[in-house]
Amino acid sequence: MNGHVKRRIVTRGDIKLEVFVQGSGPSMVLLPSLGRGADDFEPMAKFLEVEGFHVLRPQPRGIGGSTCPSPYETLHDCSNDIASIIEELCKEPVIMIGHAFGNRVSRLLATTRPDLVKGVVLIAANVGHAPSPSKVREAIRNSANTSLPDDVRLEALRFAFFAPGNDAEPWLNGWSPDVLAAQRIAGDKTSRMEDYAAGTAPVLYMQPSHDPLAHAQDAVDYKLALGARLVVIKIPQSSHAAIAEQPEFIARSIAAWARNLSV
Repeated sequence: MNGHVKRRIVTRGDIKLEVFVQGSGPSMVLLPSLGRGADDFEPMAKFLEVEGFHVLRPQPRGIGGSTCPSPYETLHDCSNDIASIIEELCKEPVIMIGHAFGNRVSRLLATTRPDLVKGVVLIAANVGHAPSPSKVREAIRNSANTSLPDDVRLEALRFAFFAPGNDAEPWLNGWSPDVLAAQRIAGDKTSRMEDYAAGTAPVLYMQPSHDPLAHAQDAVDYKLALGARLVVIKIPQSSHAAIAEQPEFIARSIAAWARNLSV
């Protein structure tokens, strides 16, 4: 963590939430993928800071300094944690940026607390009404399972997360299997219809070029459902781990879209 990044702790009852904060300007809150933490967004956060934004990266419960006596029960626990962070650390509504699992939390917050959210960015988002395919779920579990040999995990990572030719090895690290399990249960216990539309917020849908979970047809269907408030951008040479594969492209695209929200 460089000197420009401040570590803050937000307390909500018996829950402590660690947040990395940097930059100044309009606020953006970045939520990571299933079972992963705020460090995944470090390259993107640097680009967004340079682009003139106040960037917040909360750690999910159970990762880093974020602690709670009990895991998530439903997706509402996840979104309520983020609401408390925004209320304490931000002076105005924010842009939510969700990667993979983080997109559902972002959409739910935009639905339940529209006063806190002025826009939503979805990266590698499965916006269908059905759970992830079993083969993809197995690959995600194997990716996070440190008891498996590295070659088995790399095969799973390449299938579920990385486009052909992209280096999957860095993602052998950074997993929390317990958090992954708790988040998956919370997501499965929450109807996908609750968070589907992201309330009435403007939405930027960033579609990876190669993704076994977030398909190109999903973007087409989502555009039909949300209409003019949805913008779709394709991320080149990327899969479900898009923020690790194309952090600069994604950050600059988000910055340009966010500025248009204020025009």
